[in-house]
Amino acid sequence: MDFGQAVNSGFKNFVGFDGRASRSEYWFWTLFSMIATLVAGVMDGFVGFGIFSGVVSLVLFLPGLAVAFRRFHDLDHTAWWLLLTLTGVGAVIILIWFCFRGTAGPNRFGPDPL
Repeated sequence: MDFGQAVNSGFKNFVGFDGRASRSEYWFWTLFSMIATLVAGVMDGFVGFGIFSGVVSLVLFLPGLAVAFRRFHDLDHTAWWLLLTLTGVGAVIILIWFCFRGTAGPNRFGPDPL
């Protein structure tokens, strides 16, 4: 999956919390989110208040959450593991997990996205 397909998939499946997301889909979505947040921050600097950052955060929150859920499903974990990010060490563990390839072949969350 390339950058454009990942962004399109993120917005198209913004309420799709079922299924699986490949590594490339998750990381390209994360890259897109970071770029959009950076651009919004620069625009806020010119305007003088944080309206653009707020709008971008609201628009990207639900699709980002859905992509993270689907990434956990690709690793054959439930999305409840996302609560581990509430601890400092847990966020690092999840970051490491998201770097690994998902389950080869179908798992309990659906067919292999690759």
